[in-house]
Amino acid sequence: MHVVQAALVAFGVVFVAELGDKTQLLALGFGARHSLRRVALGLTLGYGAAGLIAVVVGAVLGAAFPQRPIEIVGGLVFIAFAVLSLRRDDDEEDDDHSGLSVGRLAMSSVIASIALTILIAEMGDKTQIATAALAARSNPVGTWIGATLGEVSSGMVGAAAGSVVGDRIPPSVLRWLSAALFALFGVSMLLGFP
Repeated sequence: MHVVQAALVAFGVVFVAELGDKTQLLALGFGARHSLRRVALGLTLGYGAAGLIAVVVGAVLGAAFPQRPIEIVGGLVFIAFAVLSLRRDDDEEDDDHSGLSVGRLAMSSVIASIALTILIAEMGDKTQIATAALAARSNPVGTWIGATLGEVSSGMVGAAAGSVVGDRIPPSVLRWLSAALFALFGVSMLLGFP
């Protein structure tokens, strides 16, 4: 299959599959707490890495490692993120001072946190499995590009909605909602729910 055709197929399949998925809900939470620029960069890095793993070694890892240990580790990481979400987030004020090294560090920290969260959440997810299956029968580069764009697009729909909601909700409530969302996904992974 041609690169463009593979990308279009992967985009369509993954975008639709990602609607309402846990990572889109996480993106909504990130959009409520952080600038859309930071969220977009974090989502792109996280989804890109998850898609690359799916395309390159997803099928091999899925066959080599049992799903349950991956779910347990992922669940524990989400619970840790829930606890970390409760800390006060003063670095948001640094958006206008990105020339300062503290502002850059805060920005890169938020972006890295978002990327890591998305990467962990995508491990073994239906979209990652779909991406691996599509790559097995079509152009892997096109599949990776299309799947990444599909996931980022779906995630940004959630982040934009979160940004609208986030402007109307006090930061302390957002911290508690984010923590609850992370905890919910962590517990569901520990219990073996998708």
